[in-house]
Amino acid sequence: MRKLTSNKVKQYVAWRSNQDLRHCPDCIAQACNDMAIKFRNEFSTPKITGLDFMKLLFFNDPIEGLFTHNYGFHTAAGRNIIQTLEMKYYEYESEK
Repeated sequence: MRKLTSNKVKQYVAWRSNQDLRHCPDCIAQACNDMAIKFRNEFSTPKITGLDFMKLLFFNDPIEGLFTHNYGFHTAAGRNIIQTLEMKYYEYESEK
């Protein structure tokens, strides 16, 4: 499994967006990696990475196999994943 690191978070956001990263890259990486591990253990989607979750959260990219979007809109599953990611992020941020 390829772990998402804070450095990769910074690099990817800088590459994909012209805006500065305003959130803690360490907390983003931890939350996304936690979700990747959780989903890999619960579903038969072994190729999901922390980067996939970060792309969903920041850039609204669908995650193949998890049905996060339908006709360009978030499904209930997609909204739940995003909310869970946000909660995990804020948990890690509050610990700092």
